[in-house]
Amino acid sequence: MGRKLDPTRKEKRGPGRKARKQRGAEVELARFLPPEPETGKKKLSSHGRKRAAKRRLGAGSRPLGGGQEPVGQTTPGQPAVSAGNFKQLALGKTKQILSKRNKVEFSSDGEVEEESWEMEEDGSSEEMVDDYGASSSEEEELLPIEQAALKQKSESEEDSEEEEEEEEEEVGEEANRQKTGQKEEQSLDLQLNLDVDEQFKLPTNEQMEREDILSISEPPDLQLIHQRIKGNVEVLQDFVLRREEGRTRQEYLALLRRDTAAYYSYSDFLLTKLMDIFPLPELINFLEANEVPRPVTIRTNTLKTRRRDLAQALINRGVNLDPLGKWSKTGLVIYDSSVPIGATPEYLAGHYMLQGASSLLPVMALAPQENERILDMCCAPGGKTSYIAQLMKNTGMILANDSNSERLRSVVGNLHRLGVTNTVISNCDGRHFPKVLGGFDRVLLDAPCSGTGIISKDPSVKTNKDEKDILHCAHLQKELLLSAIDSVNAASETGGYIVYCTCSIMVEENEWVVDYALKKRNVRLVPTGLDFGKEGFTRFKERRFHPSLKSTQRVYPHTHNMDGFFIAKFKKFSNAIPQAQKDEEAAVEAAVPSPVLATVTEPQPKKKKLEGSTADKEQKQPQPALKKRHSLKAQRRPLRA
Repeated sequence: MGRKLDPTRKEKRGPGRKARKQRGAEVELARFLPPEPETGKKKLSSHGRKRAAKRRLGAGSRPLGGGQEPVGQTTPGQPAVSAGNFKQLALGKTKQILSKRNKVEFSSDGEVEEESWEMEEDGSSEEMVDDYGASSSEEEELLPIEQAALKQKSESEEDSEEEEEEEEEEVGEEANRQKTGQKEEQSLDLQLNLDVDEQFKLPTNEQMEREDILSISEPPDLQLIHQRIKGNVEVLQDFVLRREEGRTRQEYLALLRRDTAAYYSYSDFLLTKLMDIFPLPELINFLEANEVPRPVTIRTNTLKTRRRDLAQALINRGVNLDPLGKWSKTGLVIYDSSVPIGATPEYLAGHYMLQGASSLLPVMALAPQENERILDMCCAPGGKTSYIAQLMKNTGMILANDSNSERLRSVVGNLHRLGVTNTVISNCDGRHFPKVLGGFDRVLLDAPCSGTGIISKDPSVKTNKDEKDILHCAHLQKELLLSAIDSVNAASETGGYIVYCTCSIMVEENEWVVDYALKKRNVRLVPTGLDFGKEGFTRFKERRFHPSLKSTQRVYPHTHNMDGFFIAKFKKFSNAIPQAQKDEEAAVEAAVPSPVLATVTEPQPKKKKLEGSTADKEQKQPQPALKKRHSLKAQRRPLRA
């Protein structure tokens, strides 16, 4: 059955064996507590008492001169130690051991409790004597040599404590000195940097020529060029105070253009254009952002799956991803992947499309509705077309057109893979599209451009673009935009919208084209509905654009971590095409001063070239053929009647 516990009989337990042995706290506290006043002499250890007893025994057994008997040195309360009473001391020791053994008791938990042992002989209590007859009392007198040793030991301990305190103080002083030295060095470094910045000077012509000669045989010193760019930008930001005497701002700008072209590998033409668009600090940020690739993004195909299910499936395959942002309900950002993103079973099944984040914005601005007729004038490779079909839930009709038949193959493959069923593909020149088909509710025009917003994807744009390419793209974009506006039905109940977008940041391809369309057609600009992006330019250098261009959006790689993009949204309010009268144009030219006139009208070289080409064609046509054609028409009229 076992023993029953009686709660009334509880034995008190003292501290355990381990608790009695732990003395660390007392030693640590002794450092911080004030020293106690010395009331008596220090206690001797067991070894010290043994040594003292040995000395006394040696002194007692030493023979004395003159035949005297050895007499041991005695202390008060202790019997003298001699050859006669040594046996008695030994017997006393055995009795002491026996009394100790009898006094040992065991506690209730099995631990030994040590009590104060007392020597009881014949009913009288005496002081406890150690093995060699030495007394263990605290008031024991020590030999002079032992007292001197103890005094020396205490003095040495005090000296060691003082030395430790001094060392700690010295260490603290050294740490403070190091901190102050570091602060002084930092301040000196800052001062030196300021001095370097203040002492930035333009290199002389001889130094520039020497650098040009060395660059032919050796690569340029990029670190030196980068430091010079930094100092030059700081001087240009505070040009009045930091400029060098006798130097103009144009000289600093020319050096900056030269250094940035060498450091970032841009053509002089493109850098000049970029310096006109961006302020200097923002220009450096834009150039740095073009050296870093944009993050990989995918768009979920909601015709087949949901974003949550797709994200879980890709995570299970070892893909590290996150939602693209609050502004997109379908985008995902891919940070890292152990499998190729373009070859997963989910990709082959059409659950997602590899698409840049900035290319989602034009479709969001278009905001297609179900059961509408929509035209994607430049559709390849089909990312925006499939996104439109996804938002329309495969209802209505989408006409995907592209002038390049080779690129249409990718459009067909992507649409089949993604499960799009409401799209018709055509291969036609977009400039002549209104003659083929019209009456659309909405039109998306992602016009071909110079690609200055996607330099991180195509670094060849840095050097292979010039002014002719920019003007050629601008002319083509104007024709395509007018054709897109003519393809829209202004009387549509739900639509009548045109979205124009490019992956360029050039003003000639964006604001200039939009301002041209506002003058040539009955359209107006409306907000795009996007929450982020910078406003378009209403004035650029000597040009002045329509104030409504503030509603257009610009996206930059250094501010939004996306490819550079421009987006404008039009609303068509009349299907009629306004006819410009030559008299009115002449009156405007006479009323407007020449600088503003250059901003309003088209570039004269381009016009002259076009007029010259058409005039040449008219001159080349033979006149007899015209007469013959008119005569044929005259002969056919009576037959029709």
